[in-house]
Formats: sequence, C-alpha cells, structure tokens
Amino acid sequence: MRLKLIACEVLCRELSAALAHAPHQVDIEFLPKGLHDLGGRPMQARLQEAIDAVDSERYDAIVMGYALCGNGANGLVSRTVPLVIPRAHDCIALLMGSRERYSEYFDRNPGVYFRSTGWLERGSELEQPGYSLEELIGRYGDDNGNYLYQHLHHYRSAYCQLTYIRTGVEPDARFEEQARSEAEKRGWKFDLVDSDLRYFEALLNGSWDDSDFLVVPPGWRVVARYDDGILDKEPAS
Repeated sequence: MRLKLIACEVLCRELSAALAHAPHQVDIEFLPKGLHDLGGRPMQARLQEAIDAVDSERYDAIVMGYALCGNGANGLVSRTVPLVIPRAHDCIALLMGSRERYSEYFDRNPGVYFRSTGWLERGSELEQPGYSLEELIGRYGDDNGNYLYQHLHHYRSAYCQLTYIRTGVEPDARFEEQARSEAEKRGWKFDLVDSDLRYFEALLNGSWDDSDFLVVPPGWRVVARYDDGILDKEPAS
C-alpha cells in the first residue's frame, strides 16, 4: 500500500519516527504550523487544496497528520481516494495517545498550557501581539481598545501551568529545559508527561480502527460532531 501523508510540521519528529517503522511506502507533505492561526475555514481551504493536489493514480489513501484542529478538518472532502483522519480534537490528544487520557489530564489540571518538541521548534510563542493598552486605544478608540487588550491578554490569567509532553524522540534535554524555563519565567507550575505515539504508528501502519480513526470514502466529506466520536462523514453534495 502506498500512502500520502499530509501533516502539520509541529508533528514532524513524531511522524518521522513512526515512518521509520511503517510497513508501507509513505510520501510526506508537511504544512506550516501557521495554518492554525488562520481560523477554521481558511485552514480547511488550505488543507483541501493539498488533498486535491494528490495524484490519485499513485496512492491508495491519504492519511492526515491532523485532528479536528479548531474545525480546520470540518468539511474536508475525499475526491478520488480514501481519506483517513484521527478522531481527536487537537494534536495534544494525538501526542498523549488517547482522547481519554488527554481529557482526564485536562480535568485534573485546569489552566494548563502544553508544549512539545514541535511546538517549541516551530511555534514557541503564545500567539499574542505585543500591543500596549495605549497603542490599542490609539488605533481603535477607548471601548474597542480596552476590549481588544483584555481579549489578547486573557491567557495571562487563564493559564497557570505549563506541561511538557516528552515523546522519546528528542535528541537531548534542551527542549524540556526550555519548557521548564518558560514556566518559571511566566510564574506557572511545571509538569512533565510522557507521550504515547500509538496514533502516529497506527496511522502509518494502516491500523485504522473505527474508534480512533475516521475513514472517508471517495465522494464523502468530514463532518464535526459534538460527541465522543468527534468526527463523522456524510455524502458530499
């Protein structure tokens, strides 16, 4: 079987490690982390563009190194070959190995912000513009400026802990040390959890159990669901 993998660059190291042991031929296309910052619809459009560019004569399936990711996967259409995507809300669940583990950890640790090797390498900063209150008021007026300032800086009160996900593919301890340093700088609690890369291994092995993966046949599209399944499929109009 020959697979086309379209994935976020944040997962480059983890997917590359799984690829080294995959029984199938896999061709990889990594897309920039910045797609997440565009919002759901623009991100979906860029992912669909990458899917549509795949040569259907060369591949048996397209596998996605993405989860629902802020609805970026909602509406993706499989045109000519099956499309496979993990059933998860975001890449943190993928890195932790299961939706259940992610949910349990999050419930026990409210206000947690996650880091991994990929996020430190390719998207290390919290995505917040560095505008002062005075600058925003000057640009947008008193009411809008105050609103934007509170919104853009809400994360300072929302987060109180930084958790580094250690995947086992790190070359050394520098990423963990960087995460510890960031937590200390922000005055947040630091925690360390070990990853489980089973999602990535199963994705590239072709082990697409329905509880963990959505397989979308040609002519169907991905639909977001607000239940434990997270993703479903329906005929594309």
